[in-house]
Amino acid sequence: MVVIDQAYIQDKFIEYCKVNTRSDDQSKEVPTTPGQIELLKMIEQELGNLGLENISFSKKDSYLVGKLPGTVRDEKVTPIGFVAHVDTADFNAENIQPQVHHDYDGKDILLKEGRVLSTSEFPSLKKHLGETLITADGTTLLGADDKAGIAGLLGMLKYLKENASVKHGDIWVAFGPDEEIGKGAARFDVQRFPVEFAYTLDNGDPGDIAFETFNAAAATINFHGTVVHPGEAYGLMINAALMSSEFIQGLPADEVPENSKDFDGYFMVLSNNGNVDHAQIKLIIRDFDTDGFEQKKKLVTDLVDKLNKKYGKDRVTIELHDQYRSPGDLIKKHPYVVNLVLHAYDALGLKPKIIPFRGGTDGDFISEKGIPTPNLFNGGANFHGPYEYVTTESMALLSRTLIEIAQQHVLLNNKRDERPLKESTKLNEFLHNKLYSKPPKH
Repeated sequence: MVVIDQAYIQDKFIEYCKVNTRSDDQSKEVPTTPGQIELLKMIEQELGNLGLENISFSKKDSYLVGKLPGTVRDEKVTPIGFVAHVDTADFNAENIQPQVHHDYDGKDILLKEGRVLSTSEFPSLKKHLGETLITADGTTLLGADDKAGIAGLLGMLKYLKENASVKHGDIWVAFGPDEEIGKGAARFDVQRFPVEFAYTLDNGDPGDIAFETFNAAAATINFHGTVVHPGEAYGLMINAALMSSEFIQGLPADEVPENSKDFDGYFMVLSNNGNVDHAQIKLIIRDFDTDGFEQKKKLVTDLVDKLNKKYGKDRVTIELHDQYRSPGDLIKKHPYVVNLVLHAYDALGLKPKIIPFRGGTDGDFISEKGIPTPNLFNGGANFHGPYEYVTTESMALLSRTLIEIAQQHVLLNNKRDERPLKESTKLNEFLHNKLYSKPPKH
């Protein structure tokens, strides 16, 4: 039986939460805030204490990597990797004071600043009766995203180092910065991370697995008007503010975030500012389906072309760029990466829940670099704000899950489960009914 050192996990989690690692989208430094370096150095020391090899920290990409050598010497048991990020989201992270609630009784928890972590508002709390619940004090976030992933990963390493009889191949771990602002993994030199595939441990409940995220793009559209006196404007004035409104009217009115869920994509106008002379729209585009994503981008550029034909060349200009790509297309070509997790979940009695990750992960960038990297879970909830929480037991379950994945990789060595994902997960009703149904074309 796998017995995880829960006290170790809890202590490391609390220690790391107290380090302010809030990332900064406006910073040009790598990483964007000094607290992230501080935490990475703390983790580096801990990896040394746990006896890992090939530990290295690169100033170029600010990634810390290390290897736990395998106990099985078989070239067919390829190296696998696990990835966690050290930064926290854009919410107060100064002077974090984790609160430990032993043997949680299911009652509301009073936090500072009049906040209440209540079971009526957050019913998922009821799943943790009798567990050791950890929260912030109400003035900051907690940092479970992704320090719960870090703690669970360290718990796995500690167990495997102390139990050399457990069969596993080489396991590489990577800890990176600036995930919350989408800058960290884009810089990651994966030549330092020689694995066949990997998993991020970012958000989610035990049993979750997400191998598809949004494809994401951002656009800035500028509208250039002609200003003349309104009394003499006939045939001369071109109103940039009205052009921008006309552009927005050309977007599908129902494809907006507030109408989307599951695998729905959307357009979101972030800002619309301007006057007669000049106006500017900032816009983001999201879609799980690669073809649908390209069609959404084309719709935007076609609108720009249409307005330029109507009002004159270069009246409307656009800067459009991809922000990240879903790893789904790559992972569907390597179904073993997901099927391995499903075998591990089955062995642990975890009910799999294959979900769309309605955002992006470091796995998007790592997959784009050629390493299939779906996302698992870290067991926390209510991320990015003062109501965030996680339990020690959830982090320990993550440790056991990672151990089981490593063991299943050995067991499946000579007979990999390469069934297409739709077939291997056909009992998951959500997946079977929705995952591979094509969204409507736009």
